[in-house]
Amino acid sequence: MSTKKVLVALSGGVDSSVAVHLLRQQGYEVEGIILEFSPVHKAAVQAAQVIADQLDVKLHVVECHKEFEQNVILPFCREYQAGRTPNPCIFCNPTTKFGIICQFAKEHGFDKIATGHYARVEHLENGTAVLKKSACIERDQSYMLYRLGEDVISRLILPLNDAEDKEAVREIARKKALKNAEDKDSQEICFIEDGDDYKAFLRRNGCDLPKGDFVDADGNILGEHQGILHYTIGQRKGLGIALGKPAFVTGIDCEKNQVVLGENQDLFKTEVVSDGNILLGIDFSRLAQQAREARQADCGENGEDGEARSLGIIGFDDTSGITAKIRYAAKPAAASLKLLPDGKILATFEEPQRAPTPGQSIVFYQDDLVLGGGFIV
Repeated sequence: MSTKKVLVALSGGVDSSVAVHLLRQQGYEVEGIILEFSPVHKAAVQAAQVIADQLDVKLHVVECHKEFEQNVILPFCREYQAGRTPNPCIFCNPTTKFGIICQFAKEHGFDKIATGHYARVEHLENGTAVLKKSACIERDQSYMLYRLGEDVISRLILPLNDAEDKEAVREIARKKALKNAEDKDSQEICFIEDGDDYKAFLRRNGCDLPKGDFVDADGNILGEHQGILHYTIGQRKGLGIALGKPAFVTGIDCEKNQVVLGENQDLFKTEVVSDGNILLGIDFSRLAQQAREARQADCGENGEDGEARSLGIIGFDDTSGITAKIRYAAKPAAASLKLLPDGKILATFEEPQRAPTPGQSIVFYQDDLVLGGGFIV
C-alpha cells in the first residue's frame, strides 16, 4: 500500500510545525502549504519557509489576494458598517482557507489535508466525518471550524487532537529544536499590520462612519459618539463619556446611528437568536425551507404566524447534553434550541449569558460533538 500524501497548512507557528512532525512519525508523506492572503502576509510566508526548511518539507505558496478581499475583508467591513462585530476567521475558514487548500490538494494528488488546530475529527460507523472538541478543552478551537462542510472534514487530519495542553506541544517542538518553539501565539487580526488597529484599517477601507448620539434605553440623548465602528456590545473602556457611574454599550442602532448605553446587568440575556445557521450538515436555505413547510402545515398555504418548533423537525430528536457558546473565549453553557418560523434558531440558556454580540457566532454542541451554529442577530 502506498504512503498517503498529506498537505499541511503551515503557518510558521509552533502548532502547525509540530503537526508536520507528528504526521511524519505516523508514516505520512508530508508537504506544506501557506496562503498569502494579502501583502501583510509576506512576513508569515517567510516565517513558514524558515520552518519548512528546518523540517525539510516542500512548501507551496499560494497567493489568494482577490479571494481573501472578496470573502473576508469586504464582509468584515460590511459587518462593522452595519453595527455588528465580526470574527474574520469564521468567514475565512470555509470560504477561503480550507476551500483553496482542499482544491490544491485535489489537483496535486494529496490524500488528506491537515492543520494545527486543537479539535478532533471522528468518522462514524456510517462513514460520516464529524467535528468534535479537542481533548484539551482550554485550547479547543472547534468554534472556529464549525462552518466547515463534511466534504472538508472527511479529508481533514488534526494531529494535535490528543494534545494535553499547549506546553506539551511546545515540548515536542523543543525536542526537535524548532526555531519557533517559544514563539508567542498570535492574538491579532492577521490582515492588519502590527502597530495598526482595526479602526484605522476600516477607515482606510471607506468605513469612517459619522458621529452620532449616545442614548439610554429610553432614547434619551446622553452625549456624542465617534462613529459606531468604534463600539461593540459590552464595551466599557474608551467610550469618551462620563455619566457618574460605569456605563456599558448595550446596543447599536445602525439606522438611527445611535449607541445605547446601560448598566452591566443590562447585558445579560437568556435568549439568543442566530441566522445563517449550519446545523447537522443542513445549511440556512434548508432550515428556512423546513420553517416554511412548518408554517404551511400550521396555517395553510400562506404559512403565516408559525410557531417555534423543536429541532425534531429536521430529524434531531435527541436534545440531551446541548450546550452553546456565544464567542470563542466563552465557556459552553447549557441551552435548548428551537427552530423559528423564519429559519433562524433560538437558543434559550439555563443561565444568562453576558453580552451576546450581533455578528459573532453562536456554536452548538451535544456533549463534545459540534452540531453547528450561526451568526448572532
